Amino acid sequence: MPTEQKPSKPPARSLVWWWLALSTLLVWNAFVFWPRGSPEAPLPYSAFVAEVRADRVARVEIEGDRLTGSFTKPVRWPAPGMPAPENSGPPPEPRDYTRFRTTLPVAVGDPKLMGLLETHHVIVDAKPSTAPWFVEVLSSWGPLLLLVGLFWWMGRQASRQQAGLFGFARSRARRYTTERPQVTFEDVAGADEAKADLEEEVDFLRHPQKYHDLGARIPRGVLLVGPPGTGKTLLARAVAGEAGVPFFSLSASEFVEMFVGVGASRVRDLFTQAKAAAPAIVFIDELDAVGRRRGAGVGAVNDEREQTLNQLLVEMDGFDERENVIVLAATNRPDVLDPALLRPGRFDRRVEVGLPDRRGREGILRIHTRKLPLAADVDLGVLARSTTGLSGADIASLCNEATLIAARKNRSQVTMGDFIEAQDKVLLGGVRGVVLDARERRVVAYHEAGHAVVAWLTPAADPVRRVTIVPHGRALGVTQQLPGEDRYNYSRTYLLAKVGVMLGGRAAEEIALGELTTGAENDLVEATQLARRMVTRWGMGALGPVAFSADDRQPFLGYDLSHGRDYSEATAARVDQDVQRVLAERHEHVRRLLTAARERLEGLVETLLAEDTVGEDRLATILGPRPAGGEAVPPKTPTRAAG
Repeated sequence: MPTEQKPSKPPARSLVWWWLALSTLLVWNAFVFWPRGSPEAPLPYSAFVAEVRADRVARVEIEGDRLTGSFTKPVRWPAPGMPAPENSGPPPEPRDYTRFRTTLPVAVGDPKLMGLLETHHVIVDAKPSTAPWFVEVLSSWGPLLLLVGLFWWMGRQASRQQAGLFGFARSRARRYTTERPQVTFEDVAGADEAKADLEEEVDFLRHPQKYHDLGARIPRGVLLVGPPGTGKTLLARAVAGEAGVPFFSLSASEFVEMFVGVGASRVRDLFTQAKAAAPAIVFIDELDAVGRRRGAGVGAVNDEREQTLNQLLVEMDGFDERENVIVLAATNRPDVLDPALLRPGRFDRRVEVGLPDRRGREGILRIHTRKLPLAADVDLGVLARSTTGLSGADIASLCNEATLIAARKNRSQVTMGDFIEAQDKVLLGGVRGVVLDARERRVVAYHEAGHAVVAWLTPAADPVRRVTIVPHGRALGVTQQLPGEDRYNYSRTYLLAKVGVMLGGRAAEEIALGELTTGAENDLVEATQLARRMVTRWGMGALGPVAFSADDRQPFLGYDLSHGRDYSEATAARVDQDVQRVLAERHEHVRRLLTAARERLEGLVETLLAEDTVGEDRLATILGPRPAGGEAVPPKTPTRAAG
């Protein structure tokens, strides 16, 4: 199991010696002052003399100014007429004592005491005033030892502060050992191509001499590229687990500090540690934090980040060919990386880690549910088909949500219904406790019914899984379209159908209510963006097979800085006109479609107002069978139209 290397000593351990000294003093006080043996009556000296004269004292022991002894027979103290010590608080309860103690008046002396004791035949035992050896050591050397300890502690604190100051530039990478690796390639699913690319790196770390003997140069830098949550970090740890070598992990942002030069120093220290532990793996997450293109900023230049990048380039280029250190890095923005990082000799390989396909999603589901008590009705194949477009992290969250739902309902197993409810929560958002009045519910019902009817009657659109007017997330209603297969290429017919479904809610409001609302804001934004991409990127507009730079491209790549695009104002006006034409044509088509299906639209609205949610089976009863023809293959990602 990967274990993080702990620091040698936490700062709190510097106080151990102080606690030890305090404990010793407490033990000494307890030893000296804790009462021992039989209880002793605390007699005043005058009462002691009276007891001697009354022949009730059998024996005395004298040690310094302390005098103890025993009575000839039990004596009740305090007895009537027997004085009690002054300022001793309330008098104690009378009881019988066989022993006593008192203090000799050493200052004034009592020369008659010995004669009095001899007269009354009292046995006298005199002892020298001695204390235990450790008491003498503490009393004579204790203050000096405490002073020396204080100076020692202050020196340790000062040296530790200096070490912290000079260690500011040391690498903060977390080192993991893999004597018992828990993360291997068996724990990674949905990335078979990436695992195949990394197996060669694993074999090199296991058997480096085989490659050195043949004169081969193994790629020392591997860049993992993919969307967030696809398992790039998990793959890096799996490589370390398979190879059984030390694994240094840190985020690229941990290099950079406010002081110039700290990042470069940390890079040097990181590679020094990795070379000392070779064979080893260095994993740098979010490489774009320090690896961005140099000179790309429009404003001030970040000298610290660029110095860190320069040092990283030097360290990777300065690898000895026989040093068994591999650098893995992950990023979801490879387009902003400096070209010097991507040249051969540094990050030689680029491994794409994309969203998993259906088989990969099923494998991820099996990994995340292997420790869950699943009910008999759970079908992971069905779940894999219904989670198109989800990443590995999304699927892990889905399994955890299903487990939480089952626990909340006090069930001992996770059922298929729990997974479906969790899927709705992940894809659509949690149910909101918003109470809509009758008029607003009818507006939302017409809006969602418009989306559903257009999608149902358009063969090329995604199949409709469910329609609800229960608020989810930020939407007052949701029409969920769920593709059943993966798709990596989109046709113009499908894209136009998708734009039409987005405009279906607005068109239904116009036809049935004769009024426009703000509920179609998100639909209009997404429809406009999709139409613009069709015209400018995919050549599906009236301008013909030509692609224009997107407005979100970086301005430092050579384009006009005034508007961030590489075409003229006249062409921009033609693009705008073409986008408006596409939207207007689809809007008119959808209006005609809904007008012809007005009766089915009204039937779905009344059902929604009565039941709040309508599933696929009920939709087939209300709207009839879906028409055949056209392109009905769904896209890669699940889509929804929300009001």
